[in-house]
Amino acid sequence: MSGVKGNRFFFIGVGGIGMSGLARYFRRHGAEVAGYDRTPSALTNQLQSEGIEVQFNENPALIPEEYRNAAPADVMVVRTPAVPLTSPLLKYWEDRGARILKRADVLGMVTEDRRTVAVAGTHGKTTVSTMIAHLLTVGKVKCNAFLGGIAANYGTNVLLNDDAVVNVVEADEYDRSFLKLCPSESVITAMDPDHLDIYGTPEAMFDAYTQFAVLCDGPLLVHERIADHFKERAKVMTYALGSSGVPRAENLHVVDGAYAFDLISEGKELRDLRLGMPGRHNVENAIAAATVALRFGVTPELLRQGLASFRGVSRRFETRIRSTRVVFIDDYAHHPKELDACIGSVREMYPGKRITGIFQPHLFSRTKDLAADFGKSLSALDELLLLDIYPAREEPIPGITSKWLLEQVPMEAKECISSEGLLEELAVRDVEVVCTLGAGDIDRLVPQIERLLNERYRP
Repeated sequence: MSGVKGNRFFFIGVGGIGMSGLARYFRRHGAEVAGYDRTPSALTNQLQSEGIEVQFNENPALIPEEYRNAAPADVMVVRTPAVPLTSPLLKYWEDRGARILKRADVLGMVTEDRRTVAVAGTHGKTTVSTMIAHLLTVGKVKCNAFLGGIAANYGTNVLLNDDAVVNVVEADEYDRSFLKLCPSESVITAMDPDHLDIYGTPEAMFDAYTQFAVLCDGPLLVHERIADHFKERAKVMTYALGSSGVPRAENLHVVDGAYAFDLISEGKELRDLRLGMPGRHNVENAIAAATVALRFGVTPELLRQGLASFRGVSRRFETRIRSTRVVFIDDYAHHPKELDACIGSVREMYPGKRITGIFQPHLFSRTKDLAADFGKSLSALDELLLLDIYPAREEPIPGITSKWLLEQVPMEAKECISSEGLLEELAVRDVEVVCTLGAGDIDRLVPQIERLLNERYRP
């Protein structure tokens, strides 16, 4: 654990997808780990089952006694930017003089240990990083993986191997976190304007990605659409569906409900590969992931097996129900480009079917900054049920509400609805394809929606 000092860690926001992965990493390496999170969840349950003590109240008196009695120098405190600086727990550790680091700083220290592949991008990075980790695992390349979602093949957001030769990490652009990493090679999937509450302008965000590329001292693989941002850098390769360059996919078609394609990548030609998860955009993700895996020595045959067996990431185009009567797909899409990709793929897979979208906007600032694009993207649905904006770390912005956003959507079959009223509405509405969309707490409604639809449309 190069650069990481101490054998006792306290995580403030330990239930977050990135924080929990680091907590489990240090626990695996023999450290004492405890932390706080606002509410219990499946992730905090998992942490507790692995011997990590989690408190759900910010009262410093609830911090485990061995931490309160330890010398401040013996405790490393890790915080997530999602936790406000006014947190009583932060103040407690500050007053004690403990070392407090952001999650990004600690992950950066971890990536100093060994060769690291970092996947960045405003969307697609979770799927690509998870796919790389899966292909390496199937290909018998030992890796650690710190992922931004729950890998369906493994039921976890972190893969740990004591003999790992490579780290696979999701490089988060929020708060410029990815500039703390030490990647030996990188993938950049997309750079659509986002997090303008942090960056101010799209140009400032693009500049951060350029700085990230400079940190990478090896090959850089970027989506063809954003290649112009990296013209000055050596060792840049591009990928895209429909590209004539290398790497690329050819002969894309559907076989038995799955995408099949040929892959041309750095001197290798692999024919009739099958991808185990739906979504045309995921074939594009597979081009990037497969290229990285082949570089690490994964054989063509094991790569073939890995792509076919990849089940994706929880809440990334996750098909919860697929029957002759109804289809239910859950997706994390919270940016207009992600909505475009998800809704477009649903149209392609279920032509002629009526698509009912349930969307929860994420952040007041994002809703305000991208309202016109959200309106255009959501209008591709046949019906829209719009939930309240999920605030996450933000305070409300006057005038920015779901009702205001609804007015920006040029379609007829649309309405705002509360989380409480949603199930009642679905109980009486005839639906064919239902999509839940968003990055807030809409995931808590998904199991209830699944149960309701299964009961209503039982074969």
